[in-house]
Amino acid sequence: MALNTFIGIKIVRSITFPLKILTGSAKIIAAGDFSRQEIAVKSNDEIGTLTLAFNNMTRALKENKINEQKQNWLKTGKAELGERIRGEQDLAVLAQKIIEYLCIRLDAKIGALYLVQNKNMLQLTGGYACKKRNEIPDKFEFGEGLVGEAARQKESIIINNVPKDYIKINSGLGESSPHNIIVTPFFYEDELKGVIEVGSFQEFTDMQKDFLDEAGKGIAISIYACEAYIRTRLLLEETQVQAGALRVQQEELRQTNQELEEQTLALGESEEKLKNQKNDLQQINTELEETAMLLEKQKENIRKKNVELEEAKRLIEQKARDLELASKYKSDFLTNMSHELRTPLNSILILSRLLSENKKGNLDQKNIEFAQTINGAGADLLKLINEALDLAKVEAGKMECSFEQLEIADLTDTLKRYFMAIAEEKGLIFTINQKDGIPSGFVSDRQKVEQIIKNLLSNAFKFTEKGTISLDVFRPDNTVDLTLYGLVNKNTIAFSVSDTGIGIPEDKKQSIFEAFQQADGTTSRKYGGTGLGLTISRKMAKLLGGEITLETTEGKGTVFTLYIPEIPPEQEIKDVHKEPHGVALAAKSSETVTAGKADRTSFYQKAEPLQTELESIKDDRKIINPDDKSILIIEDDSKFAEVLLDLARERGFKGLIAGSGETGLHFADYYKPNAVILDIGLPGMDGLSLMERLKENAATRHIPVHFISASDDKSIIAMRMGAIGYLTKPVSLEDIDSVFKKIENIITKKVGRLLVVEDNEIERNNIVELLEGKDVQIEISGGGDAAYELLKTGTFDCVILDLDLEDMSGPDFIKKIKNDKNISDIPVIIYTGKEFSREDEAVLNRQAGAIIIKGAKSYERLLDETTLFLHRVEKDLPKQKQKMIRIVHDKESVFKDKKVLIVDDDMRNVFAVSNIIEEKGMEVLVGKNGREGLERLNGNPDIDLVLMDIMMPEMNGYEAMTEIRKQMRFKSLPIIALTAKAMTGERNKCLEAGASDYLAKPFDIDKLLSLMRVWLYQK
Repeated sequence: MALNTFIGIKIVRSITFPLKILTGSAKIIAAGDFSRQEIAVKSNDEIGTLTLAFNNMTRALKENKINEQKQNWLKTGKAELGERIRGEQDLAVLAQKIIEYLCIRLDAKIGALYLVQNKNMLQLTGGYACKKRNEIPDKFEFGEGLVGEAARQKESIIINNVPKDYIKINSGLGESSPHNIIVTPFFYEDELKGVIEVGSFQEFTDMQKDFLDEAGKGIAISIYACEAYIRTRLLLEETQVQAGALRVQQEELRQTNQELEEQTLALGESEEKLKNQKNDLQQINTELEETAMLLEKQKENIRKKNVELEEAKRLIEQKARDLELASKYKSDFLTNMSHELRTPLNSILILSRLLSENKKGNLDQKNIEFAQTINGAGADLLKLINEALDLAKVEAGKMECSFEQLEIADLTDTLKRYFMAIAEEKGLIFTINQKDGIPSGFVSDRQKVEQIIKNLLSNAFKFTEKGTISLDVFRPDNTVDLTLYGLVNKNTIAFSVSDTGIGIPEDKKQSIFEAFQQADGTTSRKYGGTGLGLTISRKMAKLLGGEITLETTEGKGTVFTLYIPEIPPEQEIKDVHKEPHGVALAAKSSETVTAGKADRTSFYQKAEPLQTELESIKDDRKIINPDDKSILIIEDDSKFAEVLLDLARERGFKGLIAGSGETGLHFADYYKPNAVILDIGLPGMDGLSLMERLKENAATRHIPVHFISASDDKSIIAMRMGAIGYLTKPVSLEDIDSVFKKIENIITKKVGRLLVVEDNEIERNNIVELLEGKDVQIEISGGGDAAYELLKTGTFDCVILDLDLEDMSGPDFIKKIKNDKNISDIPVIIYTGKEFSREDEAVLNRQAGAIIIKGAKSYERLLDETTLFLHRVEKDLPKQKQKMIRIVHDKESVFKDKKVLIVDDDMRNVFAVSNIIEEKGMEVLVGKNGREGLERLNGNPDIDLVLMDIMMPEMNGYEAMTEIRKQMRFKSLPIIALTAKAMTGERNKCLEAGASDYLAKPFDIDKLLSLMRVWLYQK
């Protein structure tokens, strides 16, 4: 029994235990876990058979599961790829999205996608982690490389164990080579669309390969669809263009058909009318003949009227031309009448003044009153002439602007001083109000702004008997529309003159701005005047870029407002700064001296002077002794010359009279007068040329020269040449007396006073050592304020100024001097190492006597200029200093040892010019075109000057000059452009490209040398 039970238990356990194992495994498999090992088969009985069947079932389920996962992975990948590229219509973006997704999905670390182009060419269109290398092409033909071979075979190519130098995968920390590469083509309906190449560190699985094959089909479809879309879009655009053209043609055709229909309808109506009129044709023909005759007569009348109209038109045009010519002649006549009007008027004013003083006591009171009346009438006539000439200058376009920085406070102070006494005399209240919100200053022509405002204030005082006159300075608000005048409110300053005077009638508001017009133009008018003041003021305002407006009520008062821009129009500034005075003067001087060399021998000979042109005036030439105090008067107006001679004798001078420039030059050299009074408008050699010759001659350059001339626009040039003063005719006795006093002070002063304003002690000491002597007293100052105080307390003959001061800028210091009338005439020599722009140079040239840039031969120039302004006698200087001055005046020394680059492709020109230049002691380098010229210049940076042709192969002159100016070291290198294109605007084109100056071919060699001399001298 027990045995049976044991056997039974054993049997049950042998059955239940395997069943439990099978049951547990079945549950695990049912849960989806196929990772357990198969159950070992330990018996051949039913349990063993069941276990074997279970294992087979498990194996089948596992394989199905793996296949299912593979299919899911493949489907998911294709779905995600499809979702990512769905709707993409840009081929490059589509390719990039595809290769990026494939590399991420396949765990590839590098990839590229190539698309078919031109049937047998593969173009790299998308890449993943690709690094561009020069040796790897981005295009492959079919059969070229693995990419091309896969395309040709239409099969995938798999490479394992890729060489290390095949390609690199880079990261921020390092780089490595992929171990496996697969290259797979993809097709759309058996048409190759592209090739995919991916690389990985692991070997690609069969599933990954299958995915690549399966995805290729979808990729091919997407590529095809994108290409189809692009083709469709291009066709659509082309179709739209064609449709547009077709619509235009249809519209034209419709209009043509409509016109044809209208013509057909009209033709039908005409036929109907012809049928109706057939019976009356004979009568109509008769009427037509009569009508034709009438029409012929009318036609003849019209022809005659047309002839008359053409003749009238021709006459009107001729009259317009005559009027324009007459206006031009009028303006030219008035402009050129300056000398002819002022010269005799000068004699009238001076002689009438002398008569009115009755120094000899031979006139009775009536005659003295006559003389005073003549003098007063002459003064009135002078004012009228000045106004007429101002108007003529504006109309003829000959009035120039001299723009500078104006301080509003200085301007209003000047006006207050000028008009306050007039206001007190007339019992009027005069106020000046400066509103908030305006700048401290603006850029304009001070003289013209002051003249305009003075004119407006003078009118206010003239037409106001009682009440108030005010000058308001303010910024116009936005309620005032200035756009009509080309002004912007926020950049405009307004000067408003208001009065409580008689006002102006409404019908006269416009006409008062016309020449010779007044509000009261009747013969019984109460107020005098020419009627030119407002005309000139408005024209000047427009010249400055501004405008004058008028508000008035008759009987209550008037408000004139001058609107001025803070910065003048750009064109005006360009015109003013176009050619700085210093450069123009230097060029003129060089040419004049060159032209005059042939006369130098006779000029220096001590021959007896020729008889003067003013033989009727008995001067003192025959009684002058070497120790006499003498003065040379060079003036072609015999009456004025005689007046000056008498006045000179009264002041203890012996006088010499010369009526022409040539005679005056000869007298100066022969007699060596103590001083010269000089006119500009002389027969033969003009006054400026004569002045230049005097200052070039070592024996006469120390002689003080004072200009008295009818030309009012030459003062700056004259003063820069070393003149001690400049007066514009007509002049008063007081003016002439001041001239003689100034001459007396200079010739009796044995020691000249010089002020050196320089904050560098070493440079200051060098200047003192250079200029010291028995005939000069030198004061030094390290700052602008201290120097200004010295000038105010002492009498100085010249100032040497460095622009780089610690307490004040050089231009501000000069401006301070020029605004102080007591010291404004002191010549200032700028001696500085500072580079400045052409605009700054133009401003400084108008204010300074000379500008010297520190460098080679700057000490020689400084000695020369100070000797000129201090009137030091050259022969009394030490020999070494005499030699230094002669070096400055040796025009050929500037050429010695200079290096010149000629850039020209015409070797004939190069040969001709280089021979002339080499004769002057210069070294010549040649560049056959712009590029070669640049190479020569870069290889020889010590070149002193460049002669640049314009029309050259490879690189023209414009391009070459532009490239040269890009280099900071060549910013100030002189470049003279030589061009055969004598076209309008060619000069400006050359200057804008970087040229310093311009010369048109064929050029005169003396002119070229003169230009070179100017620029080398400045350098």
